[in-house]
Amino acid sequence: MTPDEKAKELGIDLAAYPGLVNLAPASRSGNTIYVSGHVSVGTKGKLGQDVTLEQGQAGARICAVQLLQAVYTLTGTLNNLRCVKVLGAVNCTPDYLDSHLVINGASQLFWDILGKDTNGYHARSALGFASLPNGFAVEVEAIFEVIGEA
Repeated sequence: MTPDEKAKELGIDLAAYPGLVNLAPASRSGNTIYVSGHVSVGTKGKLGQDVTLEQGQAGARICAVQLLQAVYTLTGTLNNLRCVKVLGAVNCTPDYLDSHLVINGASQLFWDILGKDTNGYHARSALGFASLPNGFAVEVEAIFEVIGEA
């Protein structure tokens, strides 16, 4: 099954991208695609205070859906795509220690669609922040590589 087909099977409408204002959602240079940070629409607050780990993971998944939609808008497909690097930012209290578990919500979606042991296997950083834009709980950005024609 192709990544496009896997996304559809998971109920993700790749063409339903909401877009961003005043910046490129994704930019391609050669075979590298840099995707702007996308936030956890519908999930605001701080992990360790008023947002649970499960809510944070769901928010990270929402970010990943938007990242894939941005790539799809740019290339017309997720096929022949490899996830190279993910950076996850978690809005959290100073003593919150599970930012890496929150960002698993994004990584899991990349694994499910692109393959855990193949093109979805990526380098990653998960960092805690005192605040994120508009109070969102999570923001994720990513770098992808086109490994074939797209």
